Amino acid sequence: MNEAEIPIDIHAGKLQDWLVSRRIVAKTWHQNVREVRSKISSALTDMPAHDGLVQLLMGAHINYFHCQQIIDILKTTEADSKNVFGRYGSQRMKDWQEILRLYERDSLYLAEAAQILVRNINFEVPGIRKQIKNFEQLAEEADKKIVDLQRSETVVMAEYQTLCKQLGIAGENVRQELVKKVGELPEMLNKIAASVPALKKAIELYGAFLSNAGCLPVLRHVATTGNTTVYEFLYSEPPLSIEEPPVKFQTDEEPAEDTAGGIDFGDENAGAIDFGGDAGTIDFGGADEVNLEVGDIDWGAPADEAGGAEIDFSISLEESGIVVESDGNAGGVARGEEAYCMFDSPEYREKFINELLELEAFLRMRLYELSTADKVQILSLTMMDNFPDHDAKSLTEMLSHVDVVYSNLSSAQIQHLHQIKHSPKYVDILTGKLKQKLLAVEKMKDTGRLKRDQAASFRSQGADLQPTLAKVIEQTRTLQGQIEADISRRYKNRVVNLMGANL
Repeated sequence: MNEAEIPIDIHAGKLQDWLVSRRIVAKTWHQNVREVRSKISSALTDMPAHDGLVQLLMGAHINYFHCQQIIDILKTTEADSKNVFGRYGSQRMKDWQEILRLYERDSLYLAEAAQILVRNINFEVPGIRKQIKNFEQLAEEADKKIVDLQRSETVVMAEYQTLCKQLGIAGENVRQELVKKVGELPEMLNKIAASVPALKKAIELYGAFLSNAGCLPVLRHVATTGNTTVYEFLYSEPPLSIEEPPVKFQTDEEPAEDTAGGIDFGDENAGAIDFGGDAGTIDFGGADEVNLEVGDIDWGAPADEAGGAEIDFSISLEESGIVVESDGNAGGVARGEEAYCMFDSPEYREKFINELLELEAFLRMRLYELSTADKVQILSLTMMDNFPDHDAKSLTEMLSHVDVVYSNLSSAQIQHLHQIKHSPKYVDILTGKLKQKLLAVEKMKDTGRLKRDQAASFRSQGADLQPTLAKVIEQTRTLQGQIEADISRRYKNRVVNLMGANL
């Protein structure tokens, strides 16, 4: 094989060592290149206006091959300074020719070109690619965060709407809607109470089982007379009037309470009542003093007339002016806890639910006994043999009525409204909870908008680096070809391959 046909393969990462080992460049080339770079910096301060020079010097690291192109351009721009001997009188041309000579001394240009090539292959191109990949990764993470925020926003908003639906409000002005909804609570409780009479058969069955006609007193009372006041349950008669404790919700307009706890009558003397007389005496406005002896009562009539008076027993109560109140405890007025209806009173509401659960447990146990396969063994131990008229179907129907009453009374809306009425601070807690969910939704929306802006910014920065990457790759490939051509001329135009330059 002809020697000219044998290619020269050089690993790009070891190109500088290869040039030094072949004595193409000196080991101390680093010291000489500083002078050349200094002259290039000075020469660049005085350059003619030329489009080719602008394109050549834009974003490029000036090397020997660039200097050759600059001189070719200066031959055109500095043609007027050329003398008859072919030399240029322009200082610009002299400076760049001097730079070219310094480069060619000991093949300094080739060592520097090899250094630039290795730096571009190992650092510049991978670094730019890494930045682009990092921006793409940040944009993808921002997109994932946006999806997560949208999912969380949907969940929180669904929780808000579900809670508003449970409360039966629109959610536009939560506090006012809740306060207004409390006024509908009595009507809701009465509707629930209307379904309680369906439990009479179950109550009678349980009473027969216990041989106690007075069992489940609260449940029996509501099933018989409805959702009456606690007063009527306690005294077995309706009250003449009801004075239910007022529900007072806290507002921002309420004045602060008096820390002294006293009543201000507008007097300077605290705690004293002035009747207009001397201290310690009561002035009735009469001129004469009234002196009564101990044991004497002045009836306003002469003694002889009083002694002859007789009692007339024929006068009726209406004529005498005496008013007899109707029967009832404390004058027939339901006050305080006794003014609440059975379902509204916290105490009796809890008793009703407990008795309802007790009845449910009894019915389920009885239904289990009837549905057990080995009925002989179970029925021999049960006390329900005296009630054969209730089968599984009727017990199932009774259980369904119990479940309806319990589910309605224990619904989330009824519980929330009951808490609001008997604990006015609860409306603030509930309002704060709903507002917190709305604030969380708004915060997620703001974060989502921020993440969208960040994702767009990351993609824009990555796109801006693409032209830079393409230009560096192009310059590196050009430099690689120039180095391969230069080395090839040194070895009888043999093919030179710089290996490992994966761009």
